Amino acid sequence: MVVSEPLSLRFANTRYAVRGQAHDGIGTRELLHAWLTRHADELGLTGAPRIGRTDVPAFVDLRDAVRDLIAVAVDGGRAPAHDDGVALLNRLSAGAPSWPTLVRADGRFQVVERATGDARASALAALARDAMTLLGGDLPGPLRACGAPGCVQFFIKDHPRREWCSPTCGNRVRAARHYLRHREVR
Repeated sequence: MVVSEPLSLRFANTRYAVRGQAHDGIGTRELLHAWLTRHADELGLTGAPRIGRTDVPAFVDLRDAVRDLIAVAVDGGRAPAHDDGVALLNRLSAGAPSWPTLVRADGRFQVVERATGDARASALAALARDAMTLLGGDLPGPLRACGAPGCVQFFIKDHPRREWCSPTCGNRVRAARHYLRHREVR
């Protein structure tokens, strides 16, 4: 069973590969607007912020910094530290004042972060803070890079047998192994 990953991990995974071809899930105004609209509640926004052409690089830079810092965490700190990424997260995190609110959803209480000010700055700040929690908080398991060939995504290993970011990657690896075994028999 795949549990919903933290928001900043899903944000980091907006850089992905399909059949070895790199894709960017937030690289245009339209893609970024769609992603922010889907995650507006988690970001504490009442709606997706208006995204101008010049706003996309700020989100891409944050995403790439988060990916670099996750890679350092996955490598057990053996990779070189990225002080620029840490500084970017700290600067963006301070970008919008926020406060927690308690809401009732699906019969359960949830704490939702709300922010004032510029919606774009609020979204960047929420993503930066969530990345800080991901990198420095208590997780249900260690951060890992997907073991499937060609996959560039990360996940939290929340089960001892989990090796891939998604069931799709796991199925692809198992199908390739099956193909190789049966091809060798012939």
